[in-house]
Parts: sequence; structure tokens; C-alpha cells
Amino acid sequence: MNGLHVSGLSVTLGGNRILSDVSFDVEPGHVVGLIGANGAGKSTALKAVLGIVAPEAGDIRVGEQDVVDLSPRERAKKLSYVPQGAPVHWPLTAERLVGLGRTPHLTPWQDVTDADQAMIRCVMQETDCWHLRDRLVTTLSGGERSRVLLARTMAVGAPFMLADEPTSSLDPLHQLQVMDIMRGQAACGAGVLVVLHDLSFALRYCDRLVLLHQGGVLASGSPAEVLTDANLETAFQVKVARWTEGGEQFLAPHAANGG
Repeated sequence: MNGLHVSGLSVTLGGNRILSDVSFDVEPGHVVGLIGANGAGKSTALKAVLGIVAPEAGDIRVGEQDVVDLSPRERAKKLSYVPQGAPVHWPLTAERLVGLGRTPHLTPWQDVTDADQAMIRCVMQETDCWHLRDRLVTTLSGGERSRVLLARTMAVGAPFMLADEPTSSLDPLHQLQVMDIMRGQAACGAGVLVVLHDLSFALRYCDRLVLLHQGGVLASGSPAEVLTDANLETAFQVKVARWTEGGEQFLAPHAANGG
């Protein structure tokens, strides 16, 4: 399958223009980070790709297929989604919730197969939540629930994964594990589009970045090309300290006015 291509995306919600002429590509095997200040339109861009919000203009394609021409079932097979802080109201066990990720591949009333069950266990182990399998999701902490929802998304086995701030509410160890999982999904051939606020994660884990500012694309390219001092001060009103440790690059922001 070819890449996920977004061209000329514009979205207006409640009479407010949220995105204007936004374009980017997500190729198989790559992690693409969507970054920008609060209100820049990152989550809206993901929801437009998924069909959760209707674009005012633009073209969104998976390979040669326009996503608007895909049935909900086919779209679910191609584009999996990790929502930001999604509430869970049903008293399902964690294992059962992860199993819902296999739904696009099942016929109505079909139960999961042995192969489906093996995949469910695999992704729950990879996201460090297999030990939670018999717990009701409504009793889990925010971080535990986030890992279960990530496992559900991985269980779909879609060629493209979209994740909206998947490290929020997680402790530092599990933040690193989640970002390693994103890279692992790409290493297995998936295209990953992830909304991030942590600029150090964006630098270290992403192949390409799209920096949104006031609803448009301020910069797009490699992390080195996008995370320049000028771009960061324009988009975030911050300066950054940079250093290298163990062969990896890091950056830490501080207020541009010295505060």
C-alpha cells in the first residue's frame, strides 16, 4: 500500500476556521509528528483524516483511494486511531476492550478466532497491560486505560496508525515505552501519524514533523529542519537548550522572555 496523503485540507467548525490549506504525507515505515501550540489544529487534522469532522476543502487519500469513498468498515481496516483521553463508560474487561480492535475484520456476530486472540495477547503484552486483562476498564487509572486503548488500536493491524497525544497521563517509563512502540509499528511497515507536545520526543522519535501554527503549516520536513530556534519561537514563544547524550539529541524549552 502507498502512503496517506493529505492535500489542501481546510476545516471550519462553529464558524471558526481551524485549518487552512494543510498538506502532509505519511509514508509506510515512517513516524510523522504533528506538533504545534494548543489550538493550532493538530487534533482536528487527525479527526478530518478519520472522517470524524468534515473538511471544508481538501483531498485525503490512502494510496489511490479517497477516504470519503471508503465504507466505515474499510476505513477502520486502514486507519486505526488512538484518541486523546477517551473516556470508557462500559464495564468491559481490558481484554474484551482490546478485542474490539478486531471488529473490522469480523462478520456480524462472529466471535474472535484463535489467531485474533493471539494478537490480542501480543499487543497487550507489548503495551504492558496483559496483567490488567481481567480488570474492568472503568476501574483503571488514566495511564493504565491509555495503554489498554493503545493496545486496542494496535489490535486492528491497520497499515496506518493515528495517535492523539498517546503519552499524556503516562509516567516517564511508559511514555518512553509508548514512543518505542510507535517506532516499532513503523519498523514493521506501518505509517504512524502522532500528535505530540513533547519536543524532545518529536526530535528523537519522528522521521518527519509538520509544525502547525494558527491553522496552517509553518514548517514541514525532518526534525532538524523543523525544530529551528526561529520556528520554535514563532510557534511556541520559547527558546530551547540543546544537548547530545549517548548519541541521542535532546532539547528543553524555556520561555523566550526569560521567565
